[in-house]
Amino acid sequence: MRIGELAERAGTTTRALRYYESRGLLRARRTGNGYRAYDETDLALLRQIQLLRDFGFELEETRPFVDCLRAGHPEGDSCEASIEVYRRKLTELDDCIARLTEVRDGIEARLARAEPRCEFTCDGHSDGHGDGSTR
Repeated sequence: MRIGELAERAGTTTRALRYYESRGLLRARRTGNGYRAYDETDLALLRQIQLLRDFGFELEETRPFVDCLRAGHPEGDSCEASIEVYRRKLTELDDCIARLTEVRDGIEARLARAEPRCEFTCDGHSDGHGDGSTR
């Protein structure tokens, strides 16, 4: 299939495919008239890249999965290098979750301190009477 058909079947653009090719993740064969030619294997590689990108993987992190598929494995994550990328990504996500939990806890604590003070000042009255008078 030509580049346009591959892009359409994968739900991407020819520009993206050319970029993947420039990064060595996709390898086009050339027809006699110089057109790029792809097959179902290339579509599988592209779908693996897209899945990982949807999960938040950087493009370079997809390389071990692509290499695994190119080596003839049925799945891109059936090689040790791919599994190692999964492990690193999980560690990265766990660290991110821990940081976000700390931030959330800090905001929750500040909210708990702020809410009682707001009862007297957040209704538009700063006098503590709540009725607008200055008694």
